[in-house]
Amino acid sequence: MTRRVRLWILAVGGAGLAALLVAACLELPGFGGTSHPYGDRAVRASLARRTANTIASINFDQRAFDTLGEMSILFASVLGTVVLLRQTRDERRAKPEPAYVALPVRRYALIVLPVALLTGLYVIAHGQLSPGGGFQGGVVAATALHLLYLGADYRALERIRPVGLYEVGDALAASAYLVTGLAGLIGGAAFLANTLLPYGTFNTLSSGGTVPLLNAAIGMEVACAVVVLLARFLDQAVEIEQEGGT
Repeated sequence: MTRRVRLWILAVGGAGLAALLVAACLELPGFGGTSHPYGDRAVRASLARRTANTIASINFDQRAFDTLGEMSILFASVLGTVVLLRQTRDERRAKPEPAYVALPVRRYALIVLPVALLTGLYVIAHGQLSPGGGFQGGVVAATALHLLYLGADYRALERIRPVGLYEVGDALAASAYLVTGLAGLIGGAAFLANTLLPYGTFNTLSSGGTVPLLNAAIGMEVACAVVVLLARFLDQAVEIEQEGGT
């Protein structure tokens, strides 16, 4: 396919997308009015399933299939990074040299690390109750581990970050999300339908039906994925060297 044909295809596709967006925007309620049909329905569905955080209800109940697509994008990114940044034949792995870290930086990092890790886990666990959830908490928990790299050195980080285990954890979390969705089909409902568990008492950790399960799976998947991504990039920057050079 020539460059000219590709540009024509892009132009036609872009024009079609623009027309659809304009048509959709013309049907939106007036700005500043009292009619909010999407928001009203989302809040009503969230309350009906005892989910205090409406955003979590949208992500893991009303539009859980969309969240599966977002998770798949991150999973594919990790897979691509692992494949592209693997050690090649003309590269060797060198031991990282211990680095000097100023005492105030070391103390701060080592004090903040457990606080940041607990904060990430708290955000994941309370995703159906308060702002946050699996995506945000997973990133916080994963980056918290890397405070050890700032507060100590790369070798200390490697001891608490066995990359193989995190790769397995990433795959298991993604599988858990899919299995939860398939369980809905087995139970006679739709894929990822929130019908497996009782909705529980509003504003408690056990409320929301399958929302806490899907939220926890996303939290584990995001945390493991971020750890693996950073591990591969840090390997390239710190450990892997070309034969005869850096």
